[in-house]
Amino acid sequence: MSNLKQIIRHRDNGMALQTISKTLGIARNTVKKYLQLIDSKGLGYDELLVKSDEELDALLADPDQKSDQRQQEIESFLPYMESELKRTGVNRWVLWGEYRLKHPDGYSYSQFCDIFKQWRIGLSASMRIEHVPGDKLYIDFTGDKLCTVDPVTGEVTDLEVYVATLGYSQYSYVEAIPSQRKEDLIAVTENAVHYFGGVPKALVPDNLKSAVTKADRYEPVINPDFLDFANHYGCTVFPARSRKPQDKSLVEKTVSIVYSRIYAPIRNKVYHDIKTLNADIWHYLEIHNNTPFQKRPESRKELFDRDEKDALGPLPSERYEIKQFKYATVTKTSHISLGPEKHYYSIPYRFIGKKVKVVYSLSYVSVFHDGDRIAFHKRNMKERGYTSVKDHMPSTHRFVSGWNPDFFLNWAKGIHPEVRHYLQVILDSYPYPEQAYKSCLGILGYDKKAGRERLVNAVKRAKHYNTYNFSVITRILNSGMDTIPFDTETKPDKPADHENIRGAENFG
Repeated sequence: MSNLKQIIRHRDNGMALQTISKTLGIARNTVKKYLQLIDSKGLGYDELLVKSDEELDALLADPDQKSDQRQQEIESFLPYMESELKRTGVNRWVLWGEYRLKHPDGYSYSQFCDIFKQWRIGLSASMRIEHVPGDKLYIDFTGDKLCTVDPVTGEVTDLEVYVATLGYSQYSYVEAIPSQRKEDLIAVTENAVHYFGGVPKALVPDNLKSAVTKADRYEPVINPDFLDFANHYGCTVFPARSRKPQDKSLVEKTVSIVYSRIYAPIRNKVYHDIKTLNADIWHYLEIHNNTPFQKRPESRKELFDRDEKDALGPLPSERYEIKQFKYATVTKTSHISLGPEKHYYSIPYRFIGKKVKVVYSLSYVSVFHDGDRIAFHKRNMKERGYTSVKDHMPSTHRFVSGWNPDFFLNWAKGIHPEVRHYLQVILDSYPYPEQAYKSCLGILGYDKKAGRERLVNAVKRAKHYNTYNFSVITRILNSGMDTIPFDTETKPDKPADHENIRGAENFG
């Protein structure tokens, strides 16, 4: 679905089917099929772009993948064909015969030759790139790294240096970051578009792993999180071809300028933290962007302000957050547990026992079932806490799932009245009784694990200390405190009377 959003944006910008196919590494027939499917459903591009991936998946689900099978088969055959034609006695007719033996339903000889001809033209094609304002942002890293030095230990930490250049104005952004990992790349690219004050139509990264999962001449695979980041900012990802530096010649040139205009002035300085280093980088970056071109009267900043700034797309209202995914089964308490903090989030009671998909970030939690979002919460990091919506709770609808307050209280009454009273206090302490069910279940489980007598004694002792929760019952039983009579507990002795001990009068 992330690729579908890229197809929609390219098509909305007037790009031809063949160009979209080559840009995204998707068969032309697949691109055509998706666009026809959108047209057949009468859906507008703007309407589709605001939908989540899960909603698009449910809306445009089309499992039939046979339409582009012949295209994929011949595309995989073409590189082999090119190498075999160099051998003595091998011609196109011979290779077409081999192709039809493997694929009896394949293309005819004339189509076969025409496709090969077009493929060869595509390999050798080269042209002068005309840059359009607001069109592309070229992304790369410098080969030489900068570093910080720990002032105490003297340990040297190498840092990557990120460079981003707008195609039309060559207005640039530079920042030192800890690594080329996905999280750092996304964060620094976000810093770049906020520095420019707008979003270009396409991001053109090099084939680093954090942006391109699989570099390929024909079908590069974009990192899903980087693609999701691009969709959040409403732009496309157009990776440079592997081993084709001319695809990003502008940023390659900017890297060499960065060496002379940023690296050189700070070469004799020692930095103890990345913040101070970046402050100097941005100082010299401003000088670079405001320096006139060698053969043009204006600077990059002037050209950007005049022609490109207004051509950039608007920034979204919120910054991007990397999403994570998991599947969970809704418990009888109408909640799911999430994260290392094991915080509980409520789900509508009708989904109890159902498997749901959870999409979450540092700020929010979305829960989906069969492509529909059924719950949304702000992320809460409180350990073993509860985030509940009143309408999600079974008790508000007199719904009986097998667990309800009477169920636990009757169970506890059968053990001992003291246990029933203890559980009643726990149930009353939560805004929704469902949040206390697991604690009640754990306490009642000790009837078999530890024995009824020990459980009752542990409850009495916990009530004596006025503490009502599962954890304190567990500690009492594990430490054996339930076996110690109250009247034998050790009490602090009276203060010792000794000539070396001073009284209160000494501290007046």
